Amino acid sequence: MSEENKLTKDQLVEIAFQIIAYSGDARGIATEAIEEAREGHIEEAKKMIEEARTTVNESHNYQTELLTSEANGEQVDFSVLLIHSQDHLMTSMVVIDLAEQMINMYEMIFKMKDELSK
Repeated sequence: MSEENKLTKDQLVEIAFQIIAYSGDARGIATEAIEEAREGHIEEAKKMIEEARTTVNESHNYQTELLTSEANGEQVDFSVLLIHSQDHLMTSMVVIDLAEQMINMYEMIFKMKDELSK
């Protein structure tokens, strides 16, 4: 494989940092959404989950860039940083999914509380 078909170290580092940054932001938004739901702000929490999904999709786009490069025959040298970025992405995706479930549970709890107080 020629050097022209290889992503540079700088390109890989940049991609890894973008994945980490967007994933971290998304995970933070999802965590804040749980707090909003706990306070009874269910609609705001749901909006935040959508924002978290949009943000994590940006991270996923960088991952897709790597996958596409490799599928097109470019050599992708894996590093601990790149693996770390993938961990961040997957963790964020799981946190968002679980946060959404928790928000739904809070919504049910608040509705049940309202019904019981009538």
